[in-house]
Amino acid sequence: MSDSGLDLMTGDSSGPGRRRADAPGHTPWGRRIVVLLVLVAVVFGGYLAWGKASTFLNGPADYTGAGSGSVVVGIPTGSGGSQIADILADKDVVKSAEAFYQLSLKDTRFQSIQAGFYKVPKKMSAENAMKALIDKGNIVTAPGESRVTIPEGARLKSITKIIAAKTQISAAEVTKALKDGDAIGLPAVAKGNPEGYLYPATYAVGSKTTAVKLIKEMVAKTLAVAKDLDIGTRARDLGLNGEEVLTVASILEFEAKKDEDYAKVARVLYNRIEAGMPLQLDSTVSFASGREGDVFTTPDERDSDSPYNTYKVNGLPPGPIGSPGEKTIEAALNPADGSWLYFVAVNLETGETVFSDTLAEHNQAVKTLEAYCQEDEDNC
Repeated sequence: MSDSGLDLMTGDSSGPGRRRADAPGHTPWGRRIVVLLVLVAVVFGGYLAWGKASTFLNGPADYTGAGSGSVVVGIPTGSGGSQIADILADKDVVKSAEAFYQLSLKDTRFQSIQAGFYKVPKKMSAENAMKALIDKGNIVTAPGESRVTIPEGARLKSITKIIAAKTQISAAEVTKALKDGDAIGLPAVAKGNPEGYLYPATYAVGSKTTAVKLIKEMVAKTLAVAKDLDIGTRARDLGLNGEEVLTVASILEFEAKKDEDYAKVARVLYNRIEAGMPLQLDSTVSFASGREGDVFTTPDERDSDSPYNTYKVNGLPPGPIGSPGEKTIEAALNPADGSWLYFVAVNLETGETVFSDTLAEHNQAVKTLEAYCQEDEDNC
């Protein structure tokens, strides 16, 4: 029997019991094919191993410099790092998708990339490609398309005005869409109230984009960010639910003046709730009264019976008071360590804020704010 499993010695003219020893042996075809395949596998495997080793030692293939020429690339809504990397590589913006993808995994600037069309140079380094995509000046508008930018903290009233001003969609159409929770994809926890669920970002609006489609995209973006940040699990660790996290985050948009203070203000809110103290937030009171233009409230506003009046009602208000962005959501999920029970901005221009453990310390900080307002009435 041969190694191939086939008997090739069925006929022998030299007589029974004898082999043709005078004839040279032949390697069966099956064995030749196996040997050939093994050689190919060894060579190809060596090539792959060399390629992996080269990538490991030298990093993924990447252009150098800021590139040249220009090309328009489209970034779809909800695109992840891998998808964007493939788009850039296909357009020869970057030398390899892997170069940009690896950068997106470790660079927080990636979270700032918005859906839309960008006019950028070709043959750029991954680093320069990242800079190009976070530069809003590179955003271009397709024919018949407009763009709507919703700022962090924006409320339904202002969002409606922005959409009506920047697109062909009327305020009445937006208002009608906001009332149809099922059509715009609101989660059940929102109880039909879209406040806080229209994610602050820039959206492309085509000539055929309806109010429902646009608002649904904003809601979907909020839910996508919530999933990425694992709000459900992390909220439970804080004794909250996802809606309450969005509520805290929306408050931070109004109460904290600087990014580094978001997590500290969140800690104050949680400390006061744990201590059974009312939050006493002008931001929630002004939300209920509709006040705009300043950061203060009147005695009458603070005496209202609204469930958003945190001077009277303990705990969080019944829902968000605006659209929180990713920074404030993350701060709400990851509050700073501290025993503060009070905070007040003492310089409304710079956002300098004083955090205090005691009422006496807080009252002293309030005097600093009053002195500031006497000197700079325009900012107060």
